[in-house]
Amino acid sequence: MQVVVIGANACGAKAACRVKRLNPKAEVILIDKDDLISYGACGIPYFVSGDIPHENALRETSFHVVRDEKFFRDAKGLTVLTKTLAEEIDSKRKTVKVRHLDTNKTEEIPYDKLVIATGSIPRTLNIPGIDLEGVYTLSNLHKAIEIKEKIARGEVEKPLVIGAGLIGLEMAEAFSDLWGLPVTLLEYFPQVLPRNLDPFTARMVEYHLREKGVKVVLNARIKEIVGKDGKVTGVKTEEDFYPADLVLVAVGVTPNSELAKKAGLLVSPLTGGIVVNERLQTSDPDIYAGGDCIEITHLITGKKVVMPMGSLANRQGRVIGTNICGGQATFKGTVGAFIMKCFDLAVGGVGLTLSQAKAEGFSASYALNNQTERSHFYPDAKYAYYALIFDKITTRVLGFQAVGPFTDGTLARIHAISSILPHKPLVEDLINLELAYSPPFNSALDPIHDTAHVADNIIHGLFEPMDWEEVLRRMKEGDPNSLIIDLRHPKEAEHNVKNFSNVKHILYQEFRYHVDEIPRDKDIILICNSSRRAYEVARILKAEGYERVYLPLGGISFPRRWGEPVK
Repeated sequence: MQVVVIGANACGAKAACRVKRLNPKAEVILIDKDDLISYGACGIPYFVSGDIPHENALRETSFHVVRDEKFFRDAKGLTVLTKTLAEEIDSKRKTVKVRHLDTNKTEEIPYDKLVIATGSIPRTLNIPGIDLEGVYTLSNLHKAIEIKEKIARGEVEKPLVIGAGLIGLEMAEAFSDLWGLPVTLLEYFPQVLPRNLDPFTARMVEYHLREKGVKVVLNARIKEIVGKDGKVTGVKTEEDFYPADLVLVAVGVTPNSELAKKAGLLVSPLTGGIVVNERLQTSDPDIYAGGDCIEITHLITGKKVVMPMGSLANRQGRVIGTNICGGQATFKGTVGAFIMKCFDLAVGGVGLTLSQAKAEGFSASYALNNQTERSHFYPDAKYAYYALIFDKITTRVLGFQAVGPFTDGTLARIHAISSILPHKPLVEDLINLELAYSPPFNSALDPIHDTAHVADNIIHGLFEPMDWEEVLRRMKEGDPNSLIIDLRHPKEAEHNVKNFSNVKHILYQEFRYHVDEIPRDKDIILICNSSRRAYEVARILKAEGYERVYLPLGGISFPRRWGEPVK
């Protein structure tokens, strides 16, 4: 059996090696147009930052051997053709036409089974100046090396990043944290991470970026990239001009599916991804495809999506290799779990955001919670912030987001939710989720539990939530029809909220003795650091017949982490 694999990174290399392990006598040919293969593309921002000192580290095995042609030939038994472009697939004759880029010679390579793992192509912008010197996309490791060398030579003083998605934020940190460069970050949407987070968590990330010196510009409508003598000098938006001597365009990727389309394979007109079944076979059963170039099923919506993630590509490569060798492996789909480092924060999420869930027709709502990652009495316990997206009618869990300190706590919670989300859990299932407990690691009631408790209380109508945006508006405007009651102890905060005319301080422990002071003709809004005490007081007022009682979710810690002037 001769297996040809086009694309020698995450999915392709994994599939080729899996075939060879299961069937050592198979002839496996691994083809890639690049000469740097099988590297960890997700590590590129950390290579640029200097956290990873050399590009070879992105290509090494865990035992520090570089995964180059010699490695794959000698250790894995593969035939490796680098700097070789696959130009055409003839599925009837079962051949691949390739061009050797060094010599420009072509040849046809026969196959019994073929794997397409051609990855993705960075999106670009259709604006003047996109081709200027100094404008980059992170299309491959060569570009990353070029950017890093340019910075190291002192040729970059004003980097600018277009796009505040995962890569954009990671690269903004790479420019700023190690190199100390003043970074400008332009984002079309009104928040950072617009495809990954909702505003209530994204605003924390935005504020943290600003704290670290990144100039964040939202709602940026870019008109052109400006240059002089062929080199970039800045970016012009509808509102302003931002000087720059290096511009990184990080506005997403599209599936590299053109080769498959030319071969007559089924490619989705909606996603641009190659259509595959759960065995990752294309419309030709002898041709498999995986990685960024395919579309897969979103396990919450049931719709087809493109999800360019190295973790998924590696798993898909194993499935492909297994099935080529006669196995019965399947890849069901994705729930879109992600995690990233943003300076001192760990930011993660899984499933749908609130806006995505509403767009999909769910009766979606959300719960917020802030809680220490470990038991509050354990030394150096730090706060993290959580959001749970759920359907109010069915109580189905739809998504989860977390923003916390740069520890493993956020990862642990994302892992827990992502492992059960494909099975359509309800809020009650999260409440009953058994999670290991020890004070150095978490609380007896994990943040997952307590965030689910908030959702459960909303579902059962035990309190009336109010968005913090509305609370802040009423507070700042001094709304005479609202009374905002601060229940915190004076030692907890400076009580800056007392400077607002419609805010009254009543100590939580003493509230029962002050119920008669609460007017019944106003909206009563209860606040504390986490909303736990506010919830208890809301229940007291409800029992006393108060109807207009509201609770802003997550406590005042949320708007404080947005940079709002409340403490």
